[in-house]
Amino acid sequence: MTAHTDTPGSVTAVYQVTGMSCGHCEGSVSAEISRISGVTSVQAVASKGEVTVVSDAPLDEEAVRAAVDEAGFELAGKA
Repeated sequence: MTAHTDTPGSVTAVYQVTGMSCGHCEGSVSAEISRISGVTSVQAVASKGEVTVVSDAPLDEEAVRAAVDEAGFELAGKA
């Protein structure tokens, strides 16, 4: 998927994350990704294995991967 602009100045990207199975997992992933500079919104959905991230500018995928790893899960790439 290609990142697209939602509102002026914001970019949305959807990532595939493996291993999430519950609300606690969603919260852990969301909390870690929220710490990345420029992130304004994170929504994780365990049932889909997806995390939607809204940020001020496109994010470095390695920064997202590191945050997901820190939460104990694996980034499979963009959805």
